Amino acid sequence: MWPHALTAALGIWLMLAPAVLGYGGAAHHIAGPLIASCAVIAWWQVTRGLRWINVLLGLWLLAAQWVLGYGASLAGMNSMITGALLAGLSFIKGKSEKPFGGGWRELLRPPGV
Repeated sequence: MWPHALTAALGIWLMLAPAVLGYGGAAHHIAGPLIASCAVIAWWQVTRGLRWINVLLGLWLLAAQWVLGYGASLAGMNSMITGALLAGLSFIKGKSEKPFGGGWRELLRPPGV
């Protein structure tokens, strides 16, 4: 669960970073809540797959420096570092306690078998 907590903290940091570091960044105000929300939802084992959205958002943050024209600014460096950390932490699955579901096979199984 610790990778998901750190990922949620990164999302909160992205929301706070423009005010703390003193730059304008509407993209961080959009990506931050999405990252934090996906991380909190992925805390539970049954919704753990949602962490893959944070991998995509981390890759977006890595590319945002060039797409949004941050250049070598403070916003660009923050975006790159946060994106790399986010993508790396999102690959850590976490401990599985028990399996869930069973796919279509379980739906097609006769009752009582």
